[in-house]
Amino acid sequence: MSNQKTPLSLKVRIIHRYLGYFLAGIMAMYAISGSLMVFRKTNFLKKEVIEQQQLGTKLSIGELSSSLKIGVKVEKREGSIIYFKEGNYDEESGIAQVKKMKLPLLLEKMEKIHKATTASPLYYLNLFFGASLLFFVLSSFWMFTPKMPVFKKGMYFALAGALLTLIMLFV
Repeated sequence: MSNQKTPLSLKVRIIHRYLGYFLAGIMAMYAISGSLMVFRKTNFLKKEVIEQQQLGTKLSIGELSSSLKIGVKVEKREGSIIYFKEGNYDEESGIAQVKKMKLPLLLEKMEKIHKATTASPLYYLNLFFGASLLFFVLSSFWMFTPKMPVFKKGMYFALAGALLTLIMLFV
């Protein structure tokens, strides 16, 4: 057995490989949810769901908007029932029925993880995943030694990718 130290480039390649295998599922989930989020202003893959909520009685329009977390614009009133675009609210009983367009459960969960903020414990996963992606970016430059022709070719692709990124940022 030799007592040679493992070169840094080999260590980076090994970590890159196994971290890639470990994160394959999460990368697929983020790829799917990120692609779906492009369509978030549309009803693509969504189905209509009517939710019923028990609210306080005799709420003002402002309180109703705040409680439902939507901007309520009254379309008409019939007795104690207020009708608005997304549904209706009965001032006497406090029951609101609201139409929402929702993704299927699994896709909704994926999107929730993708959009996690510091208010959610999932944001630690997002930070870990972001750091892992940054590691993938940097470690890809250690996959081949600079003397190899494939490294030089890779640099051309990296430059093209950087230019595409700049174009996307400023268009």
